[in-house]
Amino acid sequence: MQTSVDGNQSSNEIAGADQNILNLLDSMDNYLILVDSLSSSLRQGWLELASARYSMGASRVNSSLFDLKSHQASTTLQVDNGGIDTELPCFTLCKWTSSDEAKLEEDELLKNKSDSPPVQHLESEERKAEESGSPVTANNHVEKERFKSLSMFGTLVSPKLRATQSTFETTLETLVEMSNLRASLLCAYDHVQKDRKTD
Repeated sequence: MQTSVDGNQSSNEIAGADQNILNLLDSMDNYLILVDSLSSSLRQGWLELASARYSMGASRVNSSLFDLKSHQASTTLQVDNGGIDTELPCFTLCKWTSSDEAKLEEDELLKNKSDSPPVQHLESEERKAEESGSPVTANNHVEKERFKSLSMFGTLVSPKLRATQSTFETTLETLVEMSNLRASLLCAYDHVQKDRKTD
């Protein structure tokens, strides 16, 4: 009877060790797929940026147009180091976020600088929506923030420049996904190393 119990225990340990190795190999495979995806996204983004610079002119797309003033970060990264239940850190990307104060200051600047009727009409519609209590949709907020970030290159920007922005956003998401996957990869590797030491 004792022999059968020992045999079941050892088979369970072997199954657990095999599962840890499978988790490690699966994490490595997914990580390599993301590395390839990151490489192609970066290549596409740089090509789109070069195409936008060619179509708009080098004087309209260059680093001298960057706004070097201190301002609120539009994209932030939150790190959750995990608790008692989980040992993995979790990285979360918060895109196009801004504090209420920064948003109010930017809206005031836009209101003071803008003299064109379409923009004023748009702002009045937003005020009516806020006064009526209807929430501003997330997509409208994201599109507004994207437009603001590209406004330093002029009012009419090339569609390639907008595509570049979108491609590099995807690249940033891939990097965060890779960070999460790397954490699980290192955890799986630690489990495999512990299994080897116990053998």
